[in-house]
Amino acid sequence: MLVLPKPVLFGAAYYHEYQPTPRLDADLDLMAEAHFTVIRVGESTWSTWEPEDGVLDLEWLAPVLDGAHERGISAIVGTPTYAVPPWLARKYPEVAGERGTGRRIPWGARQEVDFTHPAFRFHAERVIRAVVGRYADHPAVIGFQVDNEPGLELLHNRGVFEAFVDHLRHRYGDVETLNTAWGLTYWSHRLSTWSDLWTPDGNAQPQYDLAWRRFQAQLTTEFIAWQAGIVRELARPDQFVTTCIAYARPAVDDRALTAGLDVTAGNPYYAMQDALAVPAATQAPQGWTTSGTWSIFCSADRMYSSRQEPFLVTETNAGSIGGSAMNFPAFDGQWRQVAWAMVARGARMIEYWHWHTLHYGAETYWGGVLPHDQVPGRVYEELAALGAELAKAGDAVVGIEPDAQVGMLYSNASKWGLAFQPALSDGAAGDVRSYEHVFEAFYRGAFAAGAQVRILHDTQIVDGGAELADPVEVAGQLPVLLVPALYIASDALLDWLRRYADAGGHLVLGPRTAYGDEEGRARLEVKPALLAAAAGVRYQEFANLSTPLVVRASGSALRLPAGARATAWVDSLVPDGAEVLAEYEHPHFGSWPAVVSAASGQGRITTVGTVPDEAFARALLEWLAPAEDDGWRTSPAASVTVSSATTGQGRRLRFVHNWSWDPVTLASPAAVRDVLAGSAIVAGGDLALGPWDVRVLVEE
Repeated sequence: MLVLPKPVLFGAAYYHEYQPTPRLDADLDLMAEAHFTVIRVGESTWSTWEPEDGVLDLEWLAPVLDGAHERGISAIVGTPTYAVPPWLARKYPEVAGERGTGRRIPWGARQEVDFTHPAFRFHAERVIRAVVGRYADHPAVIGFQVDNEPGLELLHNRGVFEAFVDHLRHRYGDVETLNTAWGLTYWSHRLSTWSDLWTPDGNAQPQYDLAWRRFQAQLTTEFIAWQAGIVRELARPDQFVTTCIAYARPAVDDRALTAGLDVTAGNPYYAMQDALAVPAATQAPQGWTTSGTWSIFCSADRMYSSRQEPFLVTETNAGSIGGSAMNFPAFDGQWRQVAWAMVARGARMIEYWHWHTLHYGAETYWGGVLPHDQVPGRVYEELAALGAELAKAGDAVVGIEPDAQVGMLYSNASKWGLAFQPALSDGAAGDVRSYEHVFEAFYRGAFAAGAQVRILHDTQIVDGGAELADPVEVAGQLPVLLVPALYIASDALLDWLRRYADAGGHLVLGPRTAYGDEEGRARLEVKPALLAAAAGVRYQEFANLSTPLVVRASGSALRLPAGARATAWVDSLVPDGAEVLAEYEHPHFGSWPAVVSAASGQGRITTVGTVPDEAFARALLEWLAPAEDDGWRTSPAASVTVSSATTGQGRRLRFVHNWSWDPVTLASPAAVRDVLAGSAIVAGGDLALGPWDVRVLVEE
């Protein structure tokens, strides 16, 4: 595992080259006073590094790195390949990316390029080698970020398409095998030669689309690995190589992408102000900006899941985020709350985007640490106080392993499959976020129940037929495994899930799980495929719901609150040995249960045939993962959440948040020491939290 500097790194992206007037020393002095330990530099400015073809200017960054080093601030240097210079677009128009066959992406933003094109690769390698070669030996540089938020576009360039055909030819061998695998008899799509394969623009075949999406993600992975290989030739052994991931990008498989890097780094942006209230007043839509406190923890758990290791936050909210009409800066205390939540879930760096708010350009109103007048204000003061806390916490929060009571299985392939053939409806059309909506419903339930989650990728369990995880070991570590919307799954993966339950785990199957095979074909087997016998349930029918249905408990095992709802979807479950735990209150859908459960080997399989609302999902998770009898998960204050982690010395850390305006005083369930205040609290003693407050505690 990568050894990172201590304590938790803290800082911001810094672009002195964007400053309208020189103020390097003033900026760096303010950073040092705010306890900054790291800055990210250089990744957005290819035209500054290379203002003309072959004309390099490498010295402008030296004063920034020299000044940072003098103040004990480290630096991450970025390669500038995601923002091509005008001269490259002008002289080599053939490197433009295409969103549709022959339809070039207009130049004028960023990431408009076909990064597979040899001409682009030539120029990209030249600037990478120049920048890294110049600064690899600088003592301030602790690592390199290659590119930036890769995977924005699905490239339709001719060379990309021909590479896709070659990829299929190597995978399937001949067109007859592909015809069979994709069912191309349908609508007269059988190929007689590889040259018959049509371009993706008008494609309506789901098997084609799934292969295309997988291939696009492989291109992104290869591109980042190519850059990382160049950097490693020049970097010192103690310097890491990463890229920053925007997890919603369409051409990213984060597990594969990070496998060739030294550490995961991600860019979680989130809605602030009332969107962070717990309990949440409303459920806001999710996108590149997430909404809801639960989504902060989900973003962190996703970053941890990529390599099952601690991660870096390379960008997150400083001031207001987004465009000129998105001005919702955080309330006092919220930056601190979110930072500590991410540290609790494994963050080893908190880095803001960015130091100073830009005075021009597309992101003029994407607020930085300093406002437009460059006078330190509320944001700076809040973050400086956070920096002091992180420095004071020191090693106490380094090397921690986030605790988890529940596992969740994540599948990029299922996300892509359910985007092309959505299961859910947004009211007017198919919901392209069908996978995310089902997954998030179960995650929200875990968050509301106070059950911490460890996300596992399907390809970290079984990949290409190779079994990478022992079901017995996983069942011992994660006694509950939620598997929502696993639409794309191989026989080997479904067999692994059954063996997880047989080994003593509690397997929870959500809607759309085990319906399609690895090609996205509807399976022939009784659904849930290859698991029906072990789960004691089967179904043939399924239906969308236009309005939610009230769900009631059946029996005493599962307790549901009044008004718990099933939303969006119903699998018409037919018990075949399983016990019915919940039913719909409806003259038609009431014919089928909502939740059933059956013993399987030493464990259990529970099947949930709908998308639960928050109250329903919370009740499910409280039954699946009951609160430990230590008092931390049973706080009387609805606005309080408690997350925990284990230190390298085996001690338990508790991160206690109050997500509201109302002060709260709790009775501490155990004797603890406040890591930040240095004070001790006896068991049963008062634990006070102010509005939008957080306490970091270590159990004595």
